[in-house]
Amino acid sequence: MSTHAAEERTDDVVHPKKRRRWRRTRIALGIIVAVVAVVAIIGSITPWPSAMVIRSVFSKGGDDTAAEMDKHVPDTKLTETLDVAYSDDGVDTTMDVFSPASATGPLPTIVWIHGGAWISGSKENVDPYMRILAAEGYTAIAVNYTIGPEGVYPLAVHQLNDALAYIDEHADELGVDPTQIVLAGDSAGGQLASQMATLITNPEYAEIMDMTPALTADQVVATVLNCGVYDLSALAELTGLVGWGFKSSMWAYAGTKDWAEGSTGATMSTIDWVTADFPTTYISGGNGDGLTWLQSIPMAKRLDELGVEVTTLFWPAPHEPSLPHEYQFHLDTPDARTALQKTIDFLNAHTTH
Repeated sequence: MSTHAAEERTDDVVHPKKRRRWRRTRIALGIIVAVVAVVAIIGSITPWPSAMVIRSVFSKGGDDTAAEMDKHVPDTKLTETLDVAYSDDGVDTTMDVFSPASATGPLPTIVWIHGGAWISGSKENVDPYMRILAAEGYTAIAVNYTIGPEGVYPLAVHQLNDALAYIDEHADELGVDPTQIVLAGDSAGGQLASQMATLITNPEYAEIMDMTPALTADQVVATVLNCGVYDLSALAELTGLVGWGFKSSMWAYAGTKDWAEGSTGATMSTIDWVTADFPTTYISGGNGDGLTWLQSIPMAKRLDELGVEVTTLFWPAPHEPSLPHEYQFHLDTPDARTALQKTIDFLNAHTTH
C-alpha cells in the first residue's frame, strides 16, 4: 500500500473522532453558558441565590470563630438561660442570657446584637464572648432577630426594640439592672446597635422610623461597636467582590435593589442621625478591614465632633499582622485579647457594680 493511501485511511479514521470530541465539547460549553445565563437572570431578579452563597461562607466562619472563642471562656460558674422567647415570632426572636452564678442582685447588662451582613449569623456565634463578659460581673445577653431575605428591613429593628422592651419588663428575673444597659454589636450588629441607640436618643429619628423606643436615654449608659457599618452611601460605592457581597446582602435585607436611594439606606446611615445625646461609645476595627477606614473611623470622628465621649481602638495602617474584619473575636491572637481587655476596661469605667 502506498504511503499516500495509508495517510488517507488514517485521516478517515481520525477525523470523525475529532469531530465527535469537538461536538461533545461544544455541547458541554453550551450547557455551561446556558447555566451561567440562567444563574445571571435569576440573580438579576432575586437576591436569594447570592444571599445563600454569602450565608454559607459566613456561617462556616461564624462557627469556626465561636469554636476559637470557646477556648478562652474562663471557668467562672455562670447562670445560663438559653432560648428565651422575647416575642411570639418563633426562633428568630429568642435570646441567651448569661450572668455570674454568684450574683445576688441585678447587674449592669450588655445586650449584644450579632453580625453576619444582615443575612446570616445567630446569637450562638457570640455566646462564647457573652460568657467571657458575664464572668467579669455582667449580665450578658445575645439576641436573635430575623435576617434577610426571610425578613426585610425594618423588621429586625422592630424585633430588637421588642427585645429591649422584654428585657426591661423582665429585668428582675433576668438579673438585669435596667438603669445600666449597654448596647453592643459587631459588623451588621454594630450597625443595628448604633441604630437602636440612635432611636433611643434622637426623637426626630424615632419619628422618622415611626417607632416608640422601648428604653429611655438614661437607661442606656454606653455602646460597644465593633467593625460596624454606619454610612450606607459609602457602602454603595464599593466595587469588586466586596462590593458585590455587600450590595447583594443589602438587597436581600432591604427587599429592594434601590436600597441606597431610598429610605432604607438613609435611615440605616446612623452617622447622619446621631446627636450629642448618643451614649458614650467604644468603637474599634482592624487595620486590614476596609470598613474600618470607610465606616468606623468616620463614625468615631462624627461622635467626637458632637461632643460624645468616645473610646477608640484603631491600629496603625502598617500594623502587622493585618487585622481582618471581626478581628476582636479571634482570641487566639494577642491583638484580639488586647481589644477584649480594653472593652472590659471601658465597661468597668461606665457601669457600677
